Amino acid sequence: MEMVERNPMTGIYPASPDYLHALEVKQPSRLLFVSGTMGLDKAGMAAADLDGQLALVWTNLRTIPASADMTVDNIVRLTSYLRDGAFMEANQNARLRALGGRAVPTTAIIVETLSDDWLVEIEIMADG
Repeated sequence: MEMVERNPMTGIYPASPDYLHALEVKQPSRLLFVSGTMGLDKAGMAAADLDGQLALVWTNLRTIPASADMTVDNIVRLTSYLRDGAFMEANQNARLRALGGRAVPTTAIIVETLSDDWLVEIEIMADG
């Protein structure tokens, strides 16, 4: 699989260092669509704060692709659902750490429909 970043330099606003307009995946072999994943532990309990939930989300987002012999390096698309816009920077930083600084097409959406104790939910698409 080959991944090519697509960030046009004219006719559109510039992409930021942690964001891509598009990622072309040449000759995809398999696609894995991961449902929204929360910051829940093995017992299904949410961590008490945002940092704890982000840590658990990314632990879970390592475990699920591993079941398909993939890693976070296979992630080609990510959508974050945040309870509060104030969570944007922490979410971005956690994503950049988890992906080793690699940018992927990403969208963050502020929602009020998460369960009361869920602060963040992330869904991904991976190719491997």
